[in-house]
Amino acid sequence: MLLVIDVGNTNVVFGVYDDAQLKQHWRIGTSAHRTADEYRVLLTQMLAQEGLEPRAIQACILACVVPTVEWVLVHMVRETFGVESLVVGPGIKTGMPIRYDNPKEVGADRIVNAVAALDQGPGPLIVVDFGTATTFDAISAAGEYLGGAIAPGIQISMEALFREASKLPRVPFARPPAVIGRTTVTSMQAGLFYGYAGLVDGIITRMKSELGGAVRVVATGGLAKLIAPSSQHIQEVDGMLTLRGLRILHERNRA
Repeated sequence: MLLVIDVGNTNVVFGVYDDAQLKQHWRIGTSAHRTADEYRVLLTQMLAQEGLEPRAIQACILACVVPTVEWVLVHMVRETFGVESLVVGPGIKTGMPIRYDNPKEVGADRIVNAVAALDQGPGPLIVVDFGTATTFDAISAAGEYLGGAIAPGIQISMEALFREASKLPRVPFARPPAVIGRTTVTSMQAGLFYGYAGLVDGIITRMKSELGGAVRVVATGGLAKLIAPSSQHIQEVDGMLTLRGLRILHERNRA
């Protein structure tokens, strides 16, 4: 079995694949202070709950945007499963030309998402990932990674509003019944929800104009399902996009 690990700024997602089938996946909070032993205990307990033995893990691939956590997890996998992790980064075979001015600057998760989305259908396409930051990635009709845009994530925007506006309460991120709010809470929700949906559609509209042709738009990340119905452009929502991309990259680098 293949262990895939997606390390984001907010969460670490573990997944276990048996060939092309995702057997199970788990999400825990990212912490730079957690030790390899702590990650080992958490992961082995999660595996045990699903009846999966550690010895069944024969390979691992990892994409990480938090360097201090990367080494800890690579060490944990080595000590727990006796395998060396394939880390997504410079030198890995992606099967996708990277047209960024400096390819080393592109986040591993962005490349993984692009590979997975292109595997599902031809370009041109745009991948929107609702994470700690919201990223927009453009792939050409020729299957080239062109670049994209990075915006503050929804949670970051909300925290800034609550912190800087002392009279405004902390509210949950939710779609309000109308854009014109009748209370402070619904007014804030309207601004956050529809404001963010407008940001997403505005960037996609401009990216589509630059790409030309019929452009597919795929969304992933925790809040993708909530935002997508209010977007004029998002056509697909795939919560497992990054995990599937990791599996694909492992296959391309297996030799």
